[in-house]
Amino acid sequence: MNSNKSKRGRAAPGEVYAVIKRIAAENGRDFVWHYVLAAAFLAAIAGTTAFTAWIMRDVIDEIFYRQRADLIVLISLSIAAAFVLRGIATYGQAVILAKVGNNLVARYQRRLFDHLMKLDMEFFSTTRSGQVAAQINENVSGIRSILNITVTSIARDFVSLIGLVGVMVFQDPILSLFALLIGPPLVFFVSHLMRRLRRLNHDAILVNSRLIGAMQEAIQGMAIVKAFTMEDQLSGKMHDLVADSEARSNKIARVSERLSPISEMLGGFVFAAVIGYAGYRATFGAQPPGTIVAFLTALILAYDPARRLARTQVGLERALVNARMIYEVLDTVPRQEDAADAGQLEVGKGDIRFDSVSFRYGPEAPVLHDLSFLAPGGKTTAIVGASGAGKSTLIALLQRFYDVSGGLIEIDGQDISTVTKRSLRQQIAYVSQHPFLFEGSIGDNIRYGRPDATDTEVEAAARQAFADDFIREQPKGYDTPVGESGATLSGGQRQRISIARALVRNAPILLLDEATSALDNESEARVQAALATATKGRTTIVIAHRLSTVINADHIVVLDHGRLVEEGTHAGLMADPNSIYARFHNLHDEAGLGLLDDTAETALEEAQRAGAAAGS
Repeated sequence: MNSNKSKRGRAAPGEVYAVIKRIAAENGRDFVWHYVLAAAFLAAIAGTTAFTAWIMRDVIDEIFYRQRADLIVLISLSIAAAFVLRGIATYGQAVILAKVGNNLVARYQRRLFDHLMKLDMEFFSTTRSGQVAAQINENVSGIRSILNITVTSIARDFVSLIGLVGVMVFQDPILSLFALLIGPPLVFFVSHLMRRLRRLNHDAILVNSRLIGAMQEAIQGMAIVKAFTMEDQLSGKMHDLVADSEARSNKIARVSERLSPISEMLGGFVFAAVIGYAGYRATFGAQPPGTIVAFLTALILAYDPARRLARTQVGLERALVNARMIYEVLDTVPRQEDAADAGQLEVGKGDIRFDSVSFRYGPEAPVLHDLSFLAPGGKTTAIVGASGAGKSTLIALLQRFYDVSGGLIEIDGQDISTVTKRSLRQQIAYVSQHPFLFEGSIGDNIRYGRPDATDTEVEAAARQAFADDFIREQPKGYDTPVGESGATLSGGQRQRISIARALVRNAPILLLDEATSALDNESEARVQAALATATKGRTTIVIAHRLSTVINADHIVVLDHGRLVEEGTHAGLMADPNSIYARFHNLHDEAGLGLLDDTAETALEEAQRAGAAAGS
């Protein structure tokens, strides 16, 4: 996402044109007639502006100087008609450009979200979610701004300027030469200004996205903030970010607004020269004032579109930075694509085989080393090991959140890297140790497991997860909103909804990553009974912190630092008193612990060290 281009914050000379061309190629066909009509309205605005300057000569010379009464009505009506046309055109172009702009924003928001859904877990594990959301929200308007600025600059300001300059040249070529002297120095100054604004705009956008992302994360983690009295720390961090954002915004204002005094001074010199020369001719040449008034009117009216055109580059630079950062996300290629000939996963018995599997996260040390075992179809396999042993990594690899570094994983003899990720994950129901609920009602969150599930099936899954009773006690039952990330529910309630979501999926493979860790003993006993029913006939892999789960598993795999050290049934492993599992179980049992928590994991590590010493 952070390309060399974005790090530099500088655009290549033709990049504005390249970005406009890309946006037009992607959207132009859908909006071409909208922009044509908007351009026609803008051209009408430009035409009426030029007409207003041109008609001033007749107003002064014919009505006030020669006192032509027969022209008063005609000239007055033509001026009124010009302003009526201008008003209609102004409204029409504003509505059309707003409608197209809003549609473009919505279109790119949909594209961005759809693309984010296609990216692999590596992208999200290395990118702060709050910053990504803030950056997208900040930058998506850049697409609309580029097109709107381009259309209004060309169709309104440029055409207006050309028309008014034409009026000036027609009225007095010599005076026009004085007026056009403002052009070269203004173009030079704008070009110099843009080189500084590119970098400043890019840095400011990044800082603002960090600021909004930090605010979002602080609000989401407010319970932790208050529990650890982190208010002062986070306030200090936020104040630094706000101060940085304010300083950068002020610097952008100082740099970009330098255009105003320069253009005002240049404009003042031109006006002074024109009035001086015109006054001299009027005084000593007895020239009628109409031509001079029309010329000055055109010059005054031309000043605004000229100034807007000069500032157009300022607006384009910021919009360009926004658009580039959006395209950096859209151009991020998923590293984990389906194979070209990937087929659909067909699950029969449900045997899961890990064959010499190795894995590492990036260049860091390997997490799994040459790991091989079979999780029998229709049976429950428990994964046991201390923290960092690689238990959760196994489940992530089975769902192809990441691809193995070596070896392969098979389901019923099918290498999961040769089937589509979607067909693989549709055959799996997953319960995380950290239950996550989405915006919506309780019923919606359960139905995410299977969108076509009926209300009856949703309620049956909730009953199986022992969630139906507390759901019906909620103000609106299954239609009760869950609040942000389920904030209105307890940890145990969120976990039971998460389990119900997995159960309603009715998939042949069930993955439980410490699925009962958030439950109290009573709820845990009920859910264990529910899971015992739910796992029948399904291939289940469970990472367990509960002794009961481990003991009742059909197969137990013991991991140590990414290596398989033992496997078998509870009885078989306990038959060897020197086995790591037996030592761990005995230490754990003597401590009277019901959970495989941090204390239990310490006991497991001690058992592993004791086993290693006995072996030596």
